[in-house]
Amino acid sequence: MTMIPINVLRHRRSFLTAASAFSASLYTSRGAFADLLQSPSVTEGPFYPDRLPLDVDNDLIVLSDSLTPAVGTITHLTGKVLNTRGEPLKGLTVEIWQCDANEVYLNTRDSVPKEKQRDVHFQGFGRFETNSAGEYRFRTIKPVPYPGRPAPHIHFKIKRGDRELLTTQMMIRGFAGNQQDGIFMNTGDAIDRELLLVDFLPMKESKVGELTANFDIVLGRTPEDRD
Repeated sequence: MTMIPINVLRHRRSFLTAASAFSASLYTSRGAFADLLQSPSVTEGPFYPDRLPLDVDNDLIVLSDSLTPAVGTITHLTGKVLNTRGEPLKGLTVEIWQCDANEVYLNTRDSVPKEKQRDVHFQGFGRFETNSAGEYRFRTIKPVPYPGRPAPHIHFKIKRGDRELLTTQMMIRGFAGNQQDGIFMNTGDAIDRELLLVDFLPMKESKVGELTANFDIVLGRTPEDRD
C-alpha cells in the first residue's frame, strides 16, 4: 500500500473543504490551503497517574539520583506543538504517561495489584514546557502492548496553565496490533489515525540500540490565539 506523506495528509482536508466551497460560490479564503490538520483527541484512559511521582521531569528512564535505569528500549521522543497555521506554541505543558516494560501503569488501580512486577525504576510520567520553537523532548522507553490494548501507545496531555487543551495518544507505525486496537480504529477516519502513527527509528551512533521518535501536535485555535 502506498503511504501518503504526512504533509499531504495534514493539508488534504483543507484542500477538499476549500475546493467544495470554491465550486459552490467561486470564492475561497486566502491561506485556506495552508492550514494544518488538528491532532485528533483520544481518550485519557483509566490510568492517568492518581499520585504523581516525586520526579516529574522529562527523563523517564532514571528516577532522581538512581543509578539503575528502567527496563525497555530507550527512546528519544521529540516534537513540536503548533497551531493550525503552523506557528509554534511556546510555554505549553506537555505531559506524557505510559505503562512500563512489564505492562504496568503508575496508577494504584493498576500497579497495586501488580506491585511485584512493576518496574520501580521507570518514572511512568513526565512533563516538559515547550520552548520558543514549540519544541518538547522526553527520554522514555518504546511503548509495549497492554492487556486490552494491542497497540503500544504513549498518552499525551497538552495544557496552558491548569487548562487542558488536548488529550491524545501516539502509536507505532506498522505495528500489527494497531488493526486490532479498538481505541485506535475508532479514532476519527483514516487521516486522523494516520496523524497518530509515529516511526521509531534507530538513533545514529547509539551503541546501545536507542531509538528516536518524532510526534508533532497541532492544536485548534483558542481564544488566546485570536488576540
